[in-house]
Amino acid sequence: MSQAQATSPSNGEWAHAETEFQDRNIRCVDCNEDFIWTGGEQVFFHDKGLKNEPKRCKPCKQAKNERLAAIAAAQASGVRQRIEVSVNCAQCGQQTTVPFYPSQGRPVFCRSCFLAGRSTETPDG
Repeated sequence: MSQAQATSPSNGEWAHAETEFQDRNIRCVDCNEDFIWTGGEQVFFHDKGLKNEPKRCKPCKQAKNERLAAIAAAQASGVRQRIEVSVNCAQCGQQTTVPFYPSQGRPVFCRSCFLAGRSTETPDG
């Protein structure tokens, strides 16, 4: 088999793959905006054996990778890094900062709403 035959699609294989994968809208877990996962990107995921669809849009994925790289660099140099992440309070909607990266799907509160929530809880006893 020649090199051209080995790398070119046979019997319309690529054409079938393109029709099998349709562009899809996905909601980003970080910014909550919709983004398009193209058929071509889906073919790439399929060819690489990746099973999970993307959770983040490209800008949020890049920002996450930059955060992880900064944390790794700080840890490698032995520097204790203090972080501040800007978020909106899940209760009052006020913008605030927190000293951690929020977990997806978990609410984050400003200091006053967090303390108010703690004061209404009864101690286990």
